[in-house]
Amino acid sequence: MSVPLILTLLAGAATFIGALLGVLSQKPSNRLLAFSLGFAAGIMLLISLMEMLPAALATENMSPVLGYGMFIIGLLGYFGLDRMLPHAHPQDLMHGEKAVMPRNLRRTAVLLTLGISLHNFPEGIATFVTASNNLELGIGIAFAVALHNIPEGLAVAGPVYAATGSRRKAVFWAGVSGMAEILGGVLAWLILGSLVSPVVMAAVMAAVAGIMVALSVDELMPLAKEIDPHNNPSYGVLCGMSVMGMSLVALQSMGIG
Repeated sequence: MSVPLILTLLAGAATFIGALLGVLSQKPSNRLLAFSLGFAAGIMLLISLMEMLPAALATENMSPVLGYGMFIIGLLGYFGLDRMLPHAHPQDLMHGEKAVMPRNLRRTAVLLTLGISLHNFPEGIATFVTASNNLELGIGIAFAVALHNIPEGLAVAGPVYAATGSRRKAVFWAGVSGMAEILGGVLAWLILGSLVSPVVMAAVMAAVAGIMVALSVDELMPLAKEIDPHNNPSYGVLCGMSVMGMSLVALQSMGIG
C-alpha cells in the first residue's frame, strides 16, 4: 500500500475519534472544537495558496491559463456541490445541546451523515493527490483533515446515538462518513495511478487547491464561529498557518521535501 493511501486512510479514520467522544458523552469544549476547525483551515489555506498552486503552475509545460482555470474549477465545483447538500449544524445536533424533535432526529441524522460523507469524498482525493506530488505537504493536509474530522465524527455520532440509543450504530454511521474520504483516496489511486503525465497531476493539484480553499473559507471558518461565537476563529487560522509555515521551513532546512 502506498504512503499517500495510508495518509488518506489515517485522516479518514480520525472520524472514529469524534464518534467515540460522541457516544461516551465526553465531547470537547466548543472553544476547543472551534479552535481546531480554525487551525485546520489555516493549514489548508497556507498549503493550498503558498505551496500547491505555485507548484502546479511551476510544472514544466503547464499553461497558467490551465493552472488558474483548474483552480477556479475546484472552487466552483466545491461551491456547487455544497449548495446541493443538506446542511445541519453540529452544535445543534450533538446530544446534550439544543434539542431536536425526536420524530425528526432520525431523518436529520441520516441527512447529516450523507452530507458529511459527500463533503469528505473530495477531501480524500485532495489528501492522496497532494501526498503523491509532495509527501511533506501531504502530511500537512492529512493532519488538517484529521483535525476537522474529529468534530465531524462527533456531529454524526451524537444524533444517531440519540435517535437509536445504540452506541454501535452511532460509531458505525460516523465511520461511514469517514469511509467516504478513504473511498475518494482509493479512487484517486486507481484512476490517477495510471496518469503519469506531470501536467495532468499538476492540473488536478490546482483543482484540489481550489477545493481546499473553498472548504476552509465556506465551511470550516464559519462553522468554527457558529460553534463558539464568543471567540474569533481567526486565532485558530493564524496559529494553523504559523505552525504549518514553521514546520515547512524546518523540513526544508533539513533537506526534507
